[in-house]
Amino acid sequence: MNLQEADKHFIHTYNRSVVFDRGEGMYLYDTEGKQYLDMGAGIAVSALGYGNEEYKQGLKEQIDKLIHISNLYYTEPSIKAAEYFCQASGMDRVFFTNSGTEAIEGAIKLARKYAYNKNKESRGEIIAMQHSFHGRSMGALSVTGTEHYREPFEPLIGGVSFAEYNDLESVRKLVTEDTCGIILETLQGEGGIYPASEEFITGLRKLCDEKDILLILDEIQCGMGRTGKMFTYQQYGILPDIMTSAKALGCGVPVGAFAAVEKVAAAMCPGDHGTTYGGNPLATAAVCKVFELFEKQHILEHVNTIAPYLTKKLNQVAQKHPDTVKEVRGMGLMQGMELTIPAKEVIDACMEKGVVLISAGTSIIRFVPPLIVEEEHIDRMCQVLDEVLA
Repeated sequence: MNLQEADKHFIHTYNRSVVFDRGEGMYLYDTEGKQYLDMGAGIAVSALGYGNEEYKQGLKEQIDKLIHISNLYYTEPSIKAAEYFCQASGMDRVFFTNSGTEAIEGAIKLARKYAYNKNKESRGEIIAMQHSFHGRSMGALSVTGTEHYREPFEPLIGGVSFAEYNDLESVRKLVTEDTCGIILETLQGEGGIYPASEEFITGLRKLCDEKDILLILDEIQCGMGRTGKMFTYQQYGILPDIMTSAKALGCGVPVGAFAAVEKVAAAMCPGDHGTTYGGNPLATAAVCKVFELFEKQHILEHVNTIAPYLTKKLNQVAQKHPDTVKEVRGMGLMQGMELTIPAKEVIDACMEKGVVLISAGTSIIRFVPPLIVEEEHIDRMCQVLDEVLA
């Protein structure tokens, strides 16, 4: 297949190199039949790997019944998916979207509507974090703390300021009487795979309670079991006021969600928000099947068993290459390896050897494999990584 010809028909927002044809378990296959070990999971999406028969069958059965119907009506999959989601997250009400970016948009709107209902003069200010990433639509971009993402598209929505991640005092300094929400990733992804410190998260929860500010946690990448709990904030024993989810929520079917506790969710009324496709029967059938398979296959237990092995093996690679590897950090099956050289060079060389890896920024390799990963897959990846770094 001629990739130069294919590129003529796409707006050039990605640098792509391989045409993948199919997947099975932990492996992808290109159109030439070459096998690749996938340690990126479609950017933390394909938690169940590829070709899971029960997952596929669940979608096929729903396709035979009903793919789409307006949100003016209920469907059984959407009712069931909402119950699963609220039970897993500890939230009271959920709104299903088509993507993580849309979930962030909804979370911002909900926070501002809550503030408006309290005080119609509120400016609805939001504090976000430096080096954060929340998406590429105009609202999500406005709370993304990386200037080179924002700059070409300004002016964005106003009333957003940026604090330092894991620095509670920097947040306090930005709080005003108009602050309605504080938004952050519970575990920063694009910004370099930085987990929140317990002091930071619990401090933010206390600050928000004191000031009646809404704590908004972005669990789009780090949620759905990736750190060993269904959602990463559960590692800290706290509950946000609003949270967002996507990626592995549908394990490949485009679906996201924002959810809230009752007093916040009640701020929205009919007409305040909507979506044509969000939460349709096919998407929510996928959500239901994902939750069912997570429980049936004991995914959380497996993550907690296998994650320490990934950490150990990555640290062994780092110790062998001290001139090239600065640090390994992360949580669960969301790890980052910071390099002294551009990550792209290493990722491209690993790709040649049949291992798919992705980056987080220019110098960090991101490890977000399917949650079904086993020791043999980690061994293979680390062997190739070792060869390339050598």
